[in-house]
Amino acid sequence: MLAALGLAACEPLPGYTPAGPAPAPVPAYDADTGPLSAAEAARNFATVVNRMEPAIEAECRQRAPSSNCDFQIVVDDRPGQQANAFQTLDDSGRPIVAFNLALIGDARNMDELAFVMGHEAAHHIAGHIPRQQQSAATGAAIFGGLAAAYGIDATQAQQLGAGLAGRAYAKNYELEADELGSIIAWDAGFDPLTGARFFSRLPDPGDRFLGSHPPNAERIAVVQRTVAALKAGTLR
Repeated sequence: MLAALGLAACEPLPGYTPAGPAPAPVPAYDADTGPLSAAEAARNFATVVNRMEPAIEAECRQRAPSSNCDFQIVVDDRPGQQANAFQTLDDSGRPIVAFNLALIGDARNMDELAFVMGHEAAHHIAGHIPRQQQSAATGAAIFGGLAAAYGIDATQAQQLGAGLAGRAYAKNYELEADELGSIIAWDAGFDPLTGARFFSRLPDPGDRFLGSHPPNAERIAVVQRTVAALKAGTLR
């Protein structure tokens, strides 16, 4: 069951201009502490939703004014799942950011939750779903044409082309979402550098050919560069 906890209305990113004065900073948290209690994790998540929702909506309306910016943040409470968060659209095109209980429980602090939430919302703001669908459709068409020319099974060729084309851009989309997600978390008063320590507990995908995610070190470097630019005022 998906339980709604909050409603709101990943090309290089353009310069960032805040919608208003920066909010008061969130107190620092030690990302290396052990898992939180269920009550602490629930309180942290509710706080992050309340602070991130306005920042996500403002960023969406600024960068993608023609998009649906009425975000819904939900919790997938099915037991026994691996930690996960994702962005999708409902049948009406409304953007949804979903967290499952395992990820909420695994986060060590609010900064990690805010970073992940900003990252997932950034996929919608940057139009990654339609861009990936277009890439897949182009790849399927190209491979389908090659199949016809060389007498290869067209259906299999189209599936292969769609898969390869989708993965070809997946890493760039993840890095774009890391950058924009860092900006959103920063604007909401969270620390993206602390939030990105979440990567330290994830298996490193390395730099596999056509893998869907970039190496953790590359992602952390993007966050570091983004925060440095924010501090220097070059993204403001």
